[in-house]
Amino acid sequence: MALKRLLTYADFRDAARKALPAPMFHYIDGGADDEWTLSQNTDAFGKYELLPRYLKDMSSIDTRTRVLGADLAAPIILSPTGMNRLFHHEKELAVARAAEKHGLMYSLSTLGTSSIEDVAAVKPGPKMFQIYVHKDRGLTLEFVDRARAAGYDALCLTVDMPVAGNRERDIRTGFIMPPRFTPASFFSFAARPGWSLNLLRDADFRLANVAHRQDALGESAMGVIAYVNSQFDNTVTWDDVAAVIEHWGGPFAIKGIMAADDARRSLDAGASAVMISNHGGRQLDGAPAPIDCVALMRDAVGNELELIVDGGVRRGNHVVRALAAGANAVSFGRPYLFGLAAGGEAGVDRVLKLMKAEVRRTMALVGADKVAEIGPHHLTGQ
Repeated sequence: MALKRLLTYADFRDAARKALPAPMFHYIDGGADDEWTLSQNTDAFGKYELLPRYLKDMSSIDTRTRVLGADLAAPIILSPTGMNRLFHHEKELAVARAAEKHGLMYSLSTLGTSSIEDVAAVKPGPKMFQIYVHKDRGLTLEFVDRARAAGYDALCLTVDMPVAGNRERDIRTGFIMPPRFTPASFFSFAARPGWSLNLLRDADFRLANVAHRQDALGESAMGVIAYVNSQFDNTVTWDDVAAVIEHWGGPFAIKGIMAADDARRSLDAGASAVMISNHGGRQLDGAPAPIDCVALMRDAVGNELELIVDGGVRRGNHVVRALAAGANAVSFGRPYLFGLAAGGEAGVDRVLKLMKAEVRRTMALVGADKVAEIGPHHLTGQ
């Protein structure tokens, strides 16, 4: 299907399903346990009814904002997502280039298949590097120093993976990294010849930012659960977070915060922002939707901390609802990953173009010509 015919999240998801072998598609699409939180993340936006205010001059709509010390063309951040080479041979570089074209912040994951430096070379504009604390603590400080040297605007620390979530789809499909042709995967790979041909042409699936220090995969392959449980440090405390923030000395987001008192502790530790996130429903099933956490969190921190809703965002009107509830911005991963799988950089470009257009249209329809004008008065019952 031509990219220009893809209009919705469901369209891109379907195109990605047709392009990817089953293990790779379900790795993007799936969540933990019964996947209740995965679906709730999006469904919860339906509780926030937009209340339009009319008879204002809407001839000019300004979607620009400033988040994490960076000027953005819209209140949208591309969430860190690991191992993009699994989904398209253009990998993270394609996503970074599309984000640069649209003036949006791109977040590179520790588990990326492109390096900190290679992404910086194609993304001079707003960018953030996301870190996990590995058992090799020296690696964490190395990440900070490399991100600073490469000109990243912000750092993000993900804290919601003391152990890996129970992602049963990955177990059922036999998902491993790097991917391997096996008797179990043969038919799935054979049914997607375009993807499989690119695998044969370029089989380099190294975790580009950690392989020089922790080449845990080596010549073998393993599941994500095994990798996380063997490599990530689950002894990290607030003192450790404060030390990393001090070492960085710039805009810093803590990703995975859901409780209002943890948001307050993030502020006390020196964070600039929290990404309200349940890891896209991939960690603790039964966790609340991020949009439902915004009001209590805003009450706890006032305007001292930026709040970023990470999870369930599928439409431009979701962005506006999050801002009206009290967030400064949103971030998302699955929409652009499905775009990447469907068409590489061009697919990501189309996802972002549609999302920005929907934000602009929704702002006009609710009567807000600037991001700063969006607030609780644009929600019913407020």
